[in-house]
Formats: sequence, C-alpha cells, structure tokens
Amino acid sequence: MTKQDISRSAQAGFTLLELLVVLLIIALLAGYVGPKLFGEVGKAKTKTAASQMKSIADALDHYRLDTGRYPSNEQGLDALVKRPNDESKWNGPYLMKDVPNDPWDKPYIYRVPGENGHDYDLLTYGLDGKAGGSGEDADVSYWQ
Repeated sequence: MTKQDISRSAQAGFTLLELLVVLLIIALLAGYVGPKLFGEVGKAKTKTAASQMKSIADALDHYRLDTGRYPSNEQGLDALVKRPNDESKWNGPYLMKDVPNDPWDKPYIYRVPGENGHDYDLLTYGLDGKAGGSGEDADVSYWQ
C-alpha cells in the first residue's frame, strides 16, 4: 500500500461534523413531517368510523325489513349477529363478523328511539370517549 492509497482511504469516510449535520437535518424534517402525519391518522380513523357505521346501518335496515322494527336498546347491536330469544322473524346474521368496536377500540353507541325524531342513533364519541370535542375527539354519528 502506497502513501497515496492511505491518504485516499482516510478521506473516503465522513467526519463527525458532517454526520451531525445530516442527523440534524433528518431530525428537523421528522419534527416537521411527524405531526402532520399523525394528524392524518386521526382523520383516517374518523373516516373508518363513518364507514363502519354505514355498514352497521345497512345491517340495521335489513334487520328492520325482516322483523318490522329495529333492535331494542336491550338487544343492542348484538342482535345483528345473534338471534334474540324473542325474535321469530330474524333472518340473520346481518353482519359477516361480530359488531366491530370503533377505531378507538370502544363499542359504538346505539339508541332506539334516536334523538330529534330519528328512528335510532348510532355514534362514537371519538378518541376521548366524551360527547363533543374537535379533531380526533369529535363525535362521529349516523342516524336514521
């Protein structure tokens, strides 16, 4: 190995300062992009909840067509997958799988009759599990 080969191999690597500058740039980009990316996750969960509630609402409508009424509060959404003891006209299951939890892993809220003259209310209170809120804490509802 010649003296020239040794000096080339020593210059081939990065200095500590160069590595720190690159890490700083990466950290700044992550600090800028990260919060925006997590905001999109919250929006995706809200859209998922709305989509799931639409599927549940379709199943509730099929249940009503077969039985003449929506499941009672006592029967709840489980009546869409398991025949209630007092329902002879049940022709389900109306959902392929069990009733899903909302995207925040809480059960959907189902009320019969619904508020404001609706046949039923189907909703989730979002991430915080409390009525009201904004962003990912906002309520997502579906009523018929």
